[in-house]
Amino acid sequence: MQPSVNFQILDPDVIEDPYAFYRALVKESPVYRVPGTEVFLVSSWQLIHEVLKNQVDYSANLTGILISDEQGHPALFDLTQFGGTVDAIANADEPFHSVHRKMVLPQLNARKVAAMEDEVRGWAHDGVQRLVAAGKGDCVGELANAIPVKVMARLVGLPVEDVDQLLEWAFSGGDILAGTPNLERMIELAASTGEMKAYLEEHFAAAQQSSASDGAGNVMAELVEGVRQGAISEQDAVAIIIVLVGAAGESTSSLVGSAIRILAENPQLQQRLRSQSELIGPYVEEVVRLESPFKGHYRAVLNETQLGGVIIPDSARVFLLWAAANRDPAVFGDPDQLDIERSNTNEHLGFGHGIHFCIGARLARMEAKLILEEMLKQTSSFGLDRQFPVKHVPSIFVRRLGQLHLELKAQ
Repeated sequence: MQPSVNFQILDPDVIEDPYAFYRALVKESPVYRVPGTEVFLVSSWQLIHEVLKNQVDYSANLTGILISDEQGHPALFDLTQFGGTVDAIANADEPFHSVHRKMVLPQLNARKVAAMEDEVRGWAHDGVQRLVAAGKGDCVGELANAIPVKVMARLVGLPVEDVDQLLEWAFSGGDILAGTPNLERMIELAASTGEMKAYLEEHFAAAQQSSASDGAGNVMAELVEGVRQGAISEQDAVAIIIVLVGAAGESTSSLVGSAIRILAENPQLQQRLRSQSELIGPYVEEVVRLESPFKGHYRAVLNETQLGGVIIPDSARVFLLWAAANRDPAVFGDPDQLDIERSNTNEHLGFGHGIHFCIGARLARMEAKLILEEMLKQTSSFGLDRQFPVKHVPSIFVRRLGQLHLELKAQ
């Protein structure tokens, strides 16, 4: 059953504000075939959980995605015909997924993340201070984009001074999944990904040669040791780093931008969080639900199966719409409203679920919380600079702001 309202997934207005489309999907067509393709959008909270529990019929390997054809219509693009895929961490199946995750987890545990707080707060403090001193500015460029990639560079063991280049590569990786590029643009993005791969291979080779890599306390050192022990290949190690850098650039940037935008539009909520800083954590969690940083992720269908009464062929892909499920009224009361006292916010799928729950969730929460604390501490108020539109990047994959210009008043 198709939604009664004729939405087009690649319509720029739908991409900018997809929530009416998502509501129609959840209500009328929770398993919806994108016309002209073998891509099925799965939007209800219950059915997404059903897919996530079924690793026999659904693979996390990223083998096919939506792109725009010559007429601007959605078309399924076979990534296996485009130089291979990056099947690591989020895109890996068992048993490889557990091996990859084990290599990275030691550097993303609670103790390691807490040890980074002072440095992250310093970056946030300096970025906010520059914005406040100017009285206005783009907080996306100053805060939301740069800080998450600096953090991931530090954790991985890459030069923090390369943040601009790493950010460009991270966004190119996200653009591949945006649905809006055509074939010509996909070729350009593939070249960018190739440059990133070559850069990471060079740094990984240097880490392998360095006797200091043992016990260096970063992800690169863990992966070097994994290769030495034969647990993973060098190709796997580099693929894992590609996924980590890309996720840092896209997901945390999206979260921070959305969290600041909502506060900029709500002076009363701003003041409440200034006076009750203990609510910043719950606020961040509710933002993840309401404006999910990743709108969805793909699964490849391994066997013909049935989902929600719909037959899905083994040649298909499903796109799990976290952002739609996070506003499913069967799970969340008054789902389109932000409620920092919501009792079941932790049931959201903004960080995924199950074995593929986001490995960097603790890090993303920490970064967003510290940036917001600095924003609220250093200002008496901030709001949108109406000279500049609030607009998201054109993507069916991420909910990232292209810019967010603010007017700020010092504390």
